[in-house]
Amino acid sequence: MMKHKLLFCVLLLGSFGLISCIHDSGNMRKRKELLGEQLFHDTSLSEPAGQSCATCHTLEKAFTDVDSRPVSEGAVKGLYSQRNAMTISYSMYVPDLYYDESEGTYVGGLFWDGRSPSLHSQAAIPFLNPVEMGNHNKCMVVDKVKRTPYYSEFIRIYGESENADSMYFYITDALAAYQSSKKVNSFSSKYDAYKKGNYTMTKQEKLGLELFQNKGLCAECHILDRDVRAHRTLFTDHTYDNLGIPKNPENPHYNVPAEYFLLTSDSIDLGLGAIVNKAEENGKFRVPTLRNVELTAPYGHNGYFKTLEEIVHFYNVRDVSNEFPPAEYTATVNKDELGDLKLTVDEEEALVAFMKTLTDGYVREKD
Repeated sequence: MMKHKLLFCVLLLGSFGLISCIHDSGNMRKRKELLGEQLFHDTSLSEPAGQSCATCHTLEKAFTDVDSRPVSEGAVKGLYSQRNAMTISYSMYVPDLYYDESEGTYVGGLFWDGRSPSLHSQAAIPFLNPVEMGNHNKCMVVDKVKRTPYYSEFIRIYGESENADSMYFYITDALAAYQSSKKVNSFSSKYDAYKKGNYTMTKQEKLGLELFQNKGLCAECHILDRDVRAHRTLFTDHTYDNLGIPKNPENPHYNVPAEYFLLTSDSIDLGLGAIVNKAEENGKFRVPTLRNVELTAPYGHNGYFKTLEEIVHFYNVRDVSNEFPPAEYTATVNKDELGDLKLTVDEEEALVAFMKTLTDGYVREKD
């Protein structure tokens, strides 16, 4: 009997230890998320001060540029990146860049061109990019973090080190924790409620979903399958495509000084091709998630399309209309899955209506 009591006590203590460990782990994750959120919104970390990660990735715009600019201006006035600011929502589920032999396509990698393999490495780049946050080196960023009000919490979580590389890694670790948080990846749209049986689509939205799956061919790349990492639909297969988007004459990057110019000599963005050094991949960009697409205008890697209606119409009639200029890079344009979809005006509107069900923040109406 005594043995049984002792065994029970050991098992009970072990269970409490496991629960305590899980609680501590969850608490540390939450603390890292909150620290990462402070780093994300801190305008003192650019050079000169005045720009934060949130300047170009704003919550109200589904973590894209709040001013809906084709491309965002950096901390240094007059310097602009060459590409539209992508949403960071759901980027935690993007896999490392790899080549899928069976499908004959590249998959994954962060940014439009896939050059970054993880949230950690992605978070490290804008701080040191001269056309973004403008710091000259990691030490500059670390020194600025040391002067912040939240540095005491930083060292409580990560400890203090004289090694700038280690400290910089901790900074990106906290940012990655925030970008992996529920605040950034909420899965709270009408579509999510619909899948749970908590939202009834309108007639127009149902038509849009049917068109999305079939006649519109949207689901060929913005797939409806459950993602293996997210266990929910991300509306992307993380592959690369050249949609035939024209050059954007309103892109202010064309006017930056030569030392900051990031395109070819004839102002073409080669996208993935420049990363993998393969001409057959030139002009291709990663297929973005359509979650929150209602909020993330303008659209395309260069922000050419100002509205969701415009880009849907472009997909529909690109190859049978003279409404649009030629593609920025013509050799690799996808001719199979868009360009002559034969959608009516009502069908275009239905597609847009369905895509608006992907906006996070839906609150179920009371019966």
